[in-house]
Amino acid sequence: MAALRAVIQHYGRAGLGDAILAALTAAGKDVDRLSTDDLAPVDEFHTRGRASTIDLARLLALTGSERVLDLGSGIGGPSRYLAKTFGCRVTGLDLTPEFCQVATMLSQRTGLAEKVDYRQGDALALPFAGQSFDVVWSQNAVMNIADRDRLYAEICRVLKPGGRYAFSDVVAGPGGPPQFPLPWARDPACSFLLTPELTRQKIEAAGFRIQLFEDQTADAVAQTQARAAAAETPKLGVHLLLGPDGPAILKSSMRNLAEGRIGLVQGIARAE
Repeated sequence: MAALRAVIQHYGRAGLGDAILAALTAAGKDVDRLSTDDLAPVDEFHTRGRASTIDLARLLALTGSERVLDLGSGIGGPSRYLAKTFGCRVTGLDLTPEFCQVATMLSQRTGLAEKVDYRQGDALALPFAGQSFDVVWSQNAVMNIADRDRLYAEICRVLKPGGRYAFSDVVAGPGGPPQFPLPWARDPACSFLLTPELTRQKIEAAGFRIQLFEDQTADAVAQTQARAAAAETPKLGVHLLLGPDGPAILKSSMRNLAEGRIGLVQGIARAE
């Protein structure tokens, strides 16, 4: 329970919805009629942002008929993108109550409330019946989870036979231990990185067959370097989700990537 509280405390922020709406207004957006593109700078809270979501969706070749679970859904960027772009029905699950509340609010303002819904819950005890989903989707969520064996077993349980697990994960790099703070942890207490090799082994051990597993670290480094070249922190960005020290945390993440302390992989695994 202490680890769960630490994760909730790290991500939780009072007034997050109001802060996002204020930033959207300052950016000239109509907050009563928002689009998924309007929200992309702030609601794609993972390495490579919207580009990562587009890549992962392309690899899945979605038809729109899929029932999707977005595991660690944050404020709902990927779930809304999948619903809007492909017509999928998506349920998001996140440990942080504020994220679920803001995700629901933004989905209402984008007209997607009938396609997406959000629940607060623990990925190690998924509140869903077995074989409920065609796809489990996860981006930059597993770094906060120590018991990967249990996590992957739960993902396998809720997938239909032949269902797919699509993931984009931060992994331990060859450049030494990560230096904190990082977007998912301000100290080592709730950071649990695995190497790419061990990540793959644990997914396979849970009953999955890896269909694709690729390193995205170079792309992540290039993107963060381009972002670092910007003179100012934009008013609308994922730093809003991290509070006043958000810009400093994102700079620390860039340094860790550049020094090879962390990396990024993405992949698709099929439940056997």
